[in-house]
Amino acid sequence: MGLASLWVSDRMLLPTKPKETFDGDPWPEIFATVYDPIETLTFVAARTRKVKLGTSVMSALFQNPVTLARRFATLDRLSDGRVTAGIGQGDFRDEFETANIPIKRRGRGFEEFAIGMRAVWGPDPVSFTGDFYNIPESRIGPKPVQPGGIPMLMGAFAPASLERAARIADGIMPAAGRNTTIEKLSQTINNFSRHGAKSKSQPRRDQVDPESPQPPGRRDSQRAPSVIGRYASTSRKRLAETQGTRHKSRILRHEPSRPNSNRHSTSVA
Repeated sequence: MGLASLWVSDRMLLPTKPKETFDGDPWPEIFATVYDPIETLTFVAARTRKVKLGTSVMSALFQNPVTLARRFATLDRLSDGRVTAGIGQGDFRDEFETANIPIKRRGRGFEEFAIGMRAVWGPDPVSFTGDFYNIPESRIGPKPVQPGGIPMLMGAFAPASLERAARIADGIMPAAGRNTTIEKLSQTINNFSRHGAKSKSQPRRDQVDPESPQPPGRRDSQRAPSVIGRYASTSRKRLAETQGTRHKSRILRHEPSRPNSNRHSTSVA
């Protein structure tokens, strides 16, 4: 089919009496049956050789960091390093209640979750101690094929989530809802870029022993993230079309962190 990448979404359920609207609208009927992202991409990986595989986005907090990290690493090995992990902290109270996870774990708990995943992808022995998650010193496999671990994008829109992504992720996936304008989306991208430049000049709070070859946070602690996820360009294009605006979408790429890197372009509008 000539596809450069394939992305799948994640949703736990479709509540019949939701506690919240879906960006002001009723919940989409398709949420009643959503195939699991990792299993779906594993099916695709077995039938393709080059297409990149990504989640856009997976609700991380409804699992635990070791389990989700191992699932992504398994997919990365089976696909020979074609995976991008797009994760988010979750949206709706109905899903948090169903998962038996307190919604207050969003934010700081999600940051711990992401750092814990990075630790699992790093060298053995793995250990992690936080306020929400703990990993006793262990050998945990499989490890990803991609050097330094799997590229991690975060669903982000609010100022705090943009700052968090700039510190610990490889990029963002800003979703555009009914009330989103091109101007708001552009501002989100600009804010992320500003946070990325700031984080590059400041010490990392999650920095580990400098002798460790793979720290659990972002893979290159001296480099601000430069990638914007696929929602940035595709949502801009969609908004431009629906609003009758002449808008030229940009091509946004992962820049290689080293020669022969497996990082790749995630968005071409």
